[in-house]
Amino acid sequence: MAWLDTASETFVARYDERDTEDAQRVLAQLEHARPRLQKRLGVEVGELSVVLHPTSAQLDAAQPWLVLQRSRTAPAARRYVVGRVTEGELHVLAPRVLAARASNVEGSLELLMLAPTALLAKRLLTPDRRRRLGRGRRPPPDAPWRLEGAAQFFSGQTRHVRPAVVLRTHDGPPPSFPPTRRDALLLGGTVFDLLAREEGEEACVELARAPNPAQALERAFHGRPVRQTEQAWRSHLARLARPAG
Repeated sequence: MAWLDTASETFVARYDERDTEDAQRVLAQLEHARPRLQKRLGVEVGELSVVLHPTSAQLDAAQPWLVLQRSRTAPAARRYVVGRVTEGELHVLAPRVLAARASNVEGSLELLMLAPTALLAKRLLTPDRRRRLGRGRRPPPDAPWRLEGAAQFFSGQTRHVRPAVVLRTHDGPPPSFPPTRRDALLLGGTVFDLLAREEGEEACVELARAPNPAQALERAFHGRPVRQTEQAWRSHLARLARPAG
């Protein structure tokens, strides 16, 4: 297998020669998203390499954590565990492989094709918490629902998540609030979607960037008790699960 490198203004992509055209599209997607995300989240990307993996097996071999993450994720969302970002690299399946993973429900392909942008949002949010706490201070572990949900919301994936939410509502027991690690990838964005509807996008930025995840949720909804926010969220999920139109 021959690997090729292509640079854009900000990123350097490494990919299989079969994915040359797709690599250009991914770089264009990331360059398009970069200034919007940087401005919205107040963080610079810095140097970042983008590795487009030609097979799922190769991605899992390069990023073994994904195998465990997939096993901990609700079945309805496992097809969307397609990449991981580190401080200097963004690893994701090549677009042709992403397309092959899509289900036949509306929105599945769109969710997958926006995966590079969602991973870029994660990269911006993770070091931001360290910076806001100050040098030498380690941030507390982030809640998976918050990081996954913020990435989904700011990448635009939440516009396409309704059919997958429908599948989750029929798959196993009702989800917890806030979503557990099992539901973080699929339902985390619905918390941000509800917050945007009630308080506006700036409140979503504050929730995503707050240094202490344990206090962030209640503050985001203007101090409303978490139990009341949970009721509103479950009503929101019920609306999403209704047939479109």
